[in-house]
Amino acid sequence: MPDILPNPLRHPRAHLRQRFQRWFEARLPLSDTITLTQRSVYILPTRPGFMLGATILVLLVASINYQLNLGYLLTFLLAGSAVVGMHVCHGTLRGLTMSLIAPDAQFAGASAVIGINLQSRRRSIRHGIGLAVLGSGHWVWTDVPAQGTATVHIAFKPERRGLHRVPALTAETRFPLGTFRVWTVWRPAAQVLVYPAPEPFPPRLPPGEPRAGGAAAAHRQSTGEFDGVRAYRRGDPMKLVVWKKAAKADELVSRDTTQAQHFELWLDQHQTGVSHPEQQLSRLCAWVLQAEKHGVDYGLRLTGLDIKPSRGEAHKKRCLEALARH
Repeated sequence: MPDILPNPLRHPRAHLRQRFQRWFEARLPLSDTITLTQRSVYILPTRPGFMLGATILVLLVASINYQLNLGYLLTFLLAGSAVVGMHVCHGTLRGLTMSLIAPDAQFAGASAVIGINLQSRRRSIRHGIGLAVLGSGHWVWTDVPAQGTATVHIAFKPERRGLHRVPALTAETRFPLGTFRVWTVWRPAAQVLVYPAPEPFPPRLPPGEPRAGGAAAAHRQSTGEFDGVRAYRRGDPMKLVVWKKAAKADELVSRDTTQAQHFELWLDQHQTGVSHPEQQLSRLCAWVLQAEKHGVDYGLRLTGLDIKPSRGEAHKKRCLEALARH
């Protein structure tokens, strides 16, 4: 029978790398703004850098062995260029200030976009700075103008609903020669709220419930589902015409103010018709968007939470936040 869970003994290097990365990230402070200093910037030679070092060593040995003056000249010229390149590469990140623009709330499965402002006080341009989510391998490159700012946007995809911390970010440069890699790791303190993924093809909105008073049952004109609209009648004000529905159905429909006056639309977690909690929240999310699109008042009932019927962007945001945190 094949193993379902990953066995750390099968991939010891990957397991150790993950443990080291978690330990390293836990040591970093949480901050939405960071100014890079010598203590937060790291440098190591790249593969071309190691090759350049080996080439310089071979040239030096050959020059000493054969007493080649031009060999000495070439050796020290390459070594000097490597040292200058190391200094310039390290200085490209050192002193740079990075500020996070917190991402807006997103639906599960959609990409959340992180904005990062790069500010430089140096009088020269900082070239070839790349930023990415740590471990993702998807880089965005930019140049920061002298004594100016540049904005970079990075996307990551949260898979689960709820409140998530923005993942650790990394910035690096290999300018100017590519022989050294200078990088830093940054842990922002901001969080992103992830709504449930709305059901792709949800059923129609549930039937409305009679308002308190109970006399509305005799006036109900409904097909069993609360959609808040009816066929257009001559003399209806133009502001009651639902133009979006009219464009789709090729017939005029108006908002049913009589029905809305006597009935309330409640989106109840226990009346979604599905049993799995995540499927319930997914259907409720789709219903919230559907009710808001139709312009009807709606309330939300979750376990231990009731949000009174209303509509509008603020009400929709409140309902979606409740679904995300539930």
